[in-house]
Amino acid sequence: MSLRNERVRKALMREISDIIFKDIKDPAICAMVSITDVDVSSDNSAARVFYSVFGSDEAKKKTISALERHVGQIRHEVGKRIRLRKTPTLLFIPDDSLEHGAKMTELINKIERGEL
Repeated sequence: MSLRNERVRKALMREISDIIFKDIKDPAICAMVSITDVDVSSDNSAARVFYSVFGSDEAKKKTISALERHVGQIRHEVGKRIRLRKTPTLLFIPDDSLEHGAKMTELINKIERGEL
């Protein structure tokens, strides 16, 4: 990955997180949503945005549908905040790696305490 793409990736992560928390006023978006990574195409025309949601299955479903509803607004805000020739198309992809990591940590702690 080029240095420019890496800078764009980091800027997208920062701005998308900020937009979701500060600009999107949708109660369906869970407060425990986290942007875990952004994968930007080599020409910056598309970006896959990986996110994680902590909470119940219902909260996850509501958050997923709310992000899909607001993808146009988020993309528009990204275009205003980051100067690129073309604002990338955003595709939100659920990422359960943080939740999986928390479960693994919990299991390790149980083993250390002798509960397993």
